[in-house]
Amino acid sequence: MSTAPTPSETSTITTAVPARLDRLPWSRWHWMVVIGLGTVWILDGLEVTVVGNIAGRLSEEGSGLPISSAQVTGIAAALYVAGACSGALFFGWLTDRFGRKKLFIITLAVYLAATALTAVSFETWWFFLFRFFTGFGIGGEYAAINSAIDELIPSTFRGRVDLIINGSFWLGAIGGSLLSIVALDTDLFAPNVGWRLTFALGVVLGLVILLVRRNVPESPRWLFIHGRGEEADSLVTGIEERIEAEHGRQLPPPDREITIHQRKSIGFLTIARTVFSVYPKRTVLGLSLFVGQAFLYNAITFGFGAILTKFYDVSTSRTGYYFAVIAAGNFLGPLLLGKLFDTLGRRIMITSTYLLSGLLLFGTAYLFDRGSLSAVGLTACWSVVLFFASAGASSAYLTVSEIFPMETRAMAIAFFYTVGTAAGGISGPLLFAKLTETGVVADTVLAFQIGAALMCLAGLVAAVLAVRAERRSLEDIATPLSAASAT
Repeated sequence: MSTAPTPSETSTITTAVPARLDRLPWSRWHWMVVIGLGTVWILDGLEVTVVGNIAGRLSEEGSGLPISSAQVTGIAAALYVAGACSGALFFGWLTDRFGRKKLFIITLAVYLAATALTAVSFETWWFFLFRFFTGFGIGGEYAAINSAIDELIPSTFRGRVDLIINGSFWLGAIGGSLLSIVALDTDLFAPNVGWRLTFALGVVLGLVILLVRRNVPESPRWLFIHGRGEEADSLVTGIEERIEAEHGRQLPPPDREITIHQRKSIGFLTIARTVFSVYPKRTVLGLSLFVGQAFLYNAITFGFGAILTKFYDVSTSRTGYYFAVIAAGNFLGPLLLGKLFDTLGRRIMITSTYLLSGLLLFGTAYLFDRGSLSAVGLTACWSVVLFFASAGASSAYLTVSEIFPMETRAMAIAFFYTVGTAAGGISGPLLFAKLTETGVVADTVLAFQIGAALMCLAGLVAAVLAVRAERRSLEDIATPLSAASAT
C-alpha cells in the first residue's frame, strides 16, 4: 500500500532489483562495466607519475615553460591534490543527487579537457590552473565510479573487483614511469615536445574509455530510489536477458524484495547525520583506514627517489626503473589477494594486510638502520611491504563505499577520499620530506616507523570495527534511508 508522497518523495514501491543484480553470474556485460568505469584509475596513476618524472625536464632551458622543478613537484602537485579533494566533494554531492551515469561522464570530460589544456601550456599559471582542474576531474571520478561499480557488480564478486580496479592505479604508474623514459629522450623528441606528448597520451586513453563508458547504464539502485522504478526494472530485465542468452540458461528467481519510499533528493544534513551519528563506529573505521594507508604510502613513495639518490648514489635518470618495480608490487597485491576478501572475509583480510604491511615496514626500517640493504634490497623490501599495503589501501575504498546507506554512498566516498588525500598529499609530504631529505639515516628510519605505526594502528581498529560485508547485499550491510523499515 502506497503512502501519500511528501514534496521530497514520489511514492512507495516494493522491488527485487537489488536481489536480481546480486544473483547474476559473471558475464561480458560485467566486463564492459569494469573496463568502462575502472580503467580511469590507470589514467590517475599515469598522471601522478608522469608529472613527478617530467619535473626535471620542465625546469630545463627549452622546455617551453618558465618553471622550476620545485614548482612542479610542490605547487603543481599541491594544486592537483587540492583539485582532487574539491572535485571529490563537489561531484560526490552531485552524484548522489543527479545519478551515477551523468557524473561519471561529466567527470571524465573534465579530466580530458584539463589534460589537453595542460599539454598546450605556454605559461606557468596556465600549467598550474589546469593541473588543479585535472585533479578536480579525477577526484570526482573516485566518488562517481566507486558508487556505480559497487551498485552494479554482484555481491559475490564485489570485493575482488573493487580491489583490482583501485589497484589498477599502479598499472598507470608503471606506464607513466616507462613512458617518461621514452618521451623525455631528447634523441627522439625535442625538449619542448616530449613532456607534452605524455599528457596527450592521457587524452587519447581517456577518449577510448569514454567510448566504452557511454554504454554503461545508470545504477538501477539509484533509479528506483529516485522515483524511476519502472526504468530500473526495465534496465535490469535487459541485463538479465543478455546474460541468459550468453550462459544459455534461465536465471533463478530473486530471493528477496525491499520496500522503498522513493525520493527525488536527500538533504546534505541528513547525509552528514547518517554518517556521523547513526554509524559513528564505521566512520572511525573509514578514517583509520584512509589515514593509515596515506601515511604509510608517503613514508615510502614520497621520498623514495631522494632515499635512493642520497644513500645509494642512484642516478635520477634511473629511479624510474626502481619505481616501476615498486608499482608492480602494488598492483600484484590487489590482483592476487582480492578474491580472499570475498572468501575469507573483509575483517580478517583488512586486518591482516594492514598489520602485515606495517610490521614489514618496521622490519625494513630495522634493516635500513643497520646498513644491511642495497638499493635493490631496499626496493625489494618496499615491493613486499606495498604488495600487502596496496590490497589494504584498496580495501579502504571498498569499505567506505559499501558500509553506508546508498543515498550517502558517493558523499561518503568523497569525504573519506578527501581526508585520505589531504593527509597523504599535504601532511605527509610536509613531514616526510624533511625526514627523507636530510641524508641522516635515523631521520629516514623515523619516517618509516611513523608510517608503519599508523598502518598497524589502523589494522587494530579494523580487527575490532570491520564490517562483515563479504557476499552480502549492499542493502543488508546498510539499510537505505528510504527503506520502509528505516522510517
